[in-house]
Amino acid sequence: MKKTLFDKIWDAHVVKKMDNGSDLLFIDRQFIHEVTSPQAFAGLRERGVPVLFPSRVTATADHNVPTRNQHLPVKDEMSAKQIRELEKNCRENGVELFGLGHRYNGIVHVIGPELGLTRPGMTIVCGDSHTSTHGALGTVAFGIGTSQVEQVLATQCLLGEKPKRMRITVSGKLSAGVAAKDVILHIIAALGAAGGNGHFVEYAGNTVDAMSVEERMTICNMSIEMGARGGLIAPDEKTMAYVAGRTFSPPPGDMNEALAYWSSLYTDAGAVFDAEYFFDAEKIVPMITYGTSPAQALPVDGWIPGNAENEKRALDYMHFNAGDRLVGKKIDFVFIGSCTNGRIEDLRAVAGLVAGKKIAESVTAWIVPGSKEVETQARAEGLDRILESAGFEFRQPGCSACLGMNEDKIPGGKYCVSTGNRNFEGRQGPGARTILAAPLTAAAAALYGYIKDVRTILN
Repeated sequence: MKKTLFDKIWDAHVVKKMDNGSDLLFIDRQFIHEVTSPQAFAGLRERGVPVLFPSRVTATADHNVPTRNQHLPVKDEMSAKQIRELEKNCRENGVELFGLGHRYNGIVHVIGPELGLTRPGMTIVCGDSHTSTHGALGTVAFGIGTSQVEQVLATQCLLGEKPKRMRITVSGKLSAGVAAKDVILHIIAALGAAGGNGHFVEYAGNTVDAMSVEERMTICNMSIEMGARGGLIAPDEKTMAYVAGRTFSPPPGDMNEALAYWSSLYTDAGAVFDAEYFFDAEKIVPMITYGTSPAQALPVDGWIPGNAENEKRALDYMHFNAGDRLVGKKIDFVFIGSCTNGRIEDLRAVAGLVAGKKIAESVTAWIVPGSKEVETQARAEGLDRILESAGFEFRQPGCSACLGMNEDKIPGGKYCVSTGNRNFEGRQGPGARTILAAPLTAAAAALYGYIKDVRTILN
């Protein structure tokens, strides 16, 4: 029987098929952080149940952490309490924690791949919706709820129904100035916020093949913004090279066996998907959002539609009108970071665009590395000096202004061009107005103080 990549990984991890059609799935690794884990550990304590496999759990502090002066005590008491609770729970249960200040600290979906904890063929869960990021390395990775975090800590298994399979094929060469973020925003805008409901998406095609592993992470990261359970990409030589030699990757003596297995992880010719979509890369341009859903996205030089009644609230919140163009729209903040676009390649791209230039005086611009390793590498390459000379504030790792759960909030009524993954009402702070974009588009807005088509700069 011909199998999809998803089927091969999922089926290999089924411990038991239940009478009601659900599967009991073995989980190779669970990532936890300070926001969704305290309740799970409290549940274990109440029941007197230990963590079954502490070595299969990795913890980090990321959502609530400040991105300045991380050597000092955390000022916000709620954030400080959650971080202390994470430290206590990990210490009592023998779970490895990459806490604030640790050289491996960072956003959970950045540190997993860069440390070699994420490897092809795994099942990975985390109490965070953007766990789908790890699928870029050929894993079945998805977010779970707090009660499920507890379930996996106690049993290393998860009970759930097997999703349907979808394949999205992108073919052709991307134009200059078009990034992976633009590709996924284009797809989400085309399929809608519910276009992937009930499905696990495999991304394929020579456009995806040509992408770096970090670009693929951006694609998989935002799969859930169209309602998908997760996204994944078949591992190839780039994947193997990326994983090899990382801190927690298999030792050299075990790599041959690992590589042999990873090489078998692809969709068989003739395998059937429940849904398929095809996109022409040459028709994809730099994208931005105009509403309060990632699906409300359009070409940077396009016109806001907004004719549908269900878009009225979004346009009212953003103070936009149907028929407006966003090119030339003044903005107040630029945020470049997050588990979507806080990797070293993102920082390199921005530094390359702004080198020798200055951002607009009216703009506050933050660059937030996705991890301590990204920060260290950026400093070693001199990217921090380039960015700071241009007027960006180069901060320390954390989720930062992707979400209003820490000190890095956008003031109400202000516009922020963000490389995060969501633009919901209040996502970056009460009343904040978020415009999602790729790093180059965000950097261009910082330079000019208004929305700018980056292609005009590159040309």
